[in-house]
Amino acid sequence: QVQLVESGGGLVQAGGSLRLACAASGRTISTYTMGWFRQAPGQEREFVAAIMWSNANTVYADSAKGRFTISRDNAKNTVSLQMNSLKPEDTAVYYCAAKRWSTPRAVATGESINSWGQGTQVTVSS
Repeated sequence: QVQLVESGGGLVQAGGSLRLACAASGRTISTYTMGWFRQAPGQEREFVAAIMWSNANTVYADSAKGRFTISRDNAKNTVSLQMNSLKPEDTAVYYCAAKRWSTPRAVATGESINSWGQGTQVTVSS
């Protein structure tokens, strides 16, 4: 099983940018479709973005389209989420997720995820 550790969260003003990173260990992520989810206080965890294991195709939540970019580096066993034009409503704990031999749309459901990270806090002030 792959273990995931997120980093890069923090406090940023509205309109600013952050780059989250997810470092994997225990197994190469080259056969895993990787995703990012977030959970705000009092709300359910929601999908943000995912990237295919085989061809790097991507899927984004409507809230992330045009502002966030997911990328992967299989050689470094990492996945990143570049977040631009941040809004206060982006405030949440962001989680990295991995699902083997899957598709971005399947990852987006949040079901049968093989591994979750512990999360990193992102706070956007107005």
